[in-house]
Amino acid sequence: MIGGFLGVLLAGHVWVVLLVVAIQTLVYKEVISIGVVPSKEKQLPWNRTIHWYFLISTEYYLYGELLKDFFKEFALVDAFLNPLATHHRFISFSMYCVGFVLFVINLKKGQYKFQFTQFGWVHMTLLLVICQSHFIVKNIFEGLIWLVLPSSLVICNDIAAYICGFFWGRTPLIRLSPKKTWEGFVGALVITVIFGFFFSGLLAQFPYMYCPVTVTNYSSTSLSTIVCPLPHVFTTVTFPLPIMLQGLLRWLHLPGIETLTIYRVQLHSLVMSIFASLVAPFGGFFASGFKRAFKIKDFGDSIPGHGGITDRMDCQFLMGVFSYMYYQSFIGSAKAVSVAYILEKATKHLSGEEMLELHSRIHEYLVGQKLIAP
Repeated sequence: MIGGFLGVLLAGHVWVVLLVVAIQTLVYKEVISIGVVPSKEKQLPWNRTIHWYFLISTEYYLYGELLKDFFKEFALVDAFLNPLATHHRFISFSMYCVGFVLFVINLKKGQYKFQFTQFGWVHMTLLLVICQSHFIVKNIFEGLIWLVLPSSLVICNDIAAYICGFFWGRTPLIRLSPKKTWEGFVGALVITVIFGFFFSGLLAQFPYMYCPVTVTNYSSTSLSTIVCPLPHVFTTVTFPLPIMLQGLLRWLHLPGIETLTIYRVQLHSLVMSIFASLVAPFGGFFASGFKRAFKIKDFGDSIPGHGGITDRMDCQFLMGVFSYMYYQSFIGSAKAVSVAYILEKATKHLSGEEMLELHSRIHEYLVGQKLIAP
């Protein structure tokens, strides 16, 4: 699994996005299957089809919005793509309405309670799985580091909690997971913070990790040469060391070290590490309670010895959403106004004649500014 993930990661951003989409689809399948009663489903031939239709319509809306904004300059000038981009939200809503009508038509006497339970089950799964994983894809577009670092922190915390709990665990942490202990919880916090600090510093040295996805590099791989303006969060900052720490270093025969230079992202990694240690594990506790409610050991058996995909991703979705919100709030800079953005706003509600007039006036302006020949 580790080798496969590294292979996809090195293959490029497109393959990483496809991996996330594949994982979210498998998780959706596992969670939906828990709420399906086969004997009742046999009497409702369109039941499973409607489940998958709602998934397709939701993904069409979410990823359509993402691709529409990302490839804006291409969508606006293409005669086929322009109507799809302009009316994307209406098309998406129309697709949802089709699913809603199919659900109502498929209602069968004696099965109403089961069918409405399924309807709520599907929408809850779409919200908790598909919508949350969509934020993970958005993180990838900001730079692979915003996928690799958060997911690695969750994995590190999980392993560290197991090791610390195995050797020193004595005090139970939560009833939902009897094997979890306070010693493992606290020990994992310390180890995750240390790991996140150094691992983020390592990733910050590679443009392939920190460069955001653009229309020119989206198909790049780890072997490609990627160049981008260095984001501010990956610049270095220097701090003076406390006097006591300088004295300790001299006592250890390491004189002359008076300052510490780190990447700014290493400071942000401390916050993300704390979240991965204190809050993200509750995604796992939530999944444990969910399985206990339905008296199942695992969500599936797709990974031998581990259970289903959902058993391995229960904390990752929550961590992915936090990473996106944190990045947008404290790290990401405001998006620059692009030519494609202005073109979209200027031509969105213009007729063909008005667009020709706009073209003529822009031409006159450029001639008057001596930017082009008359």
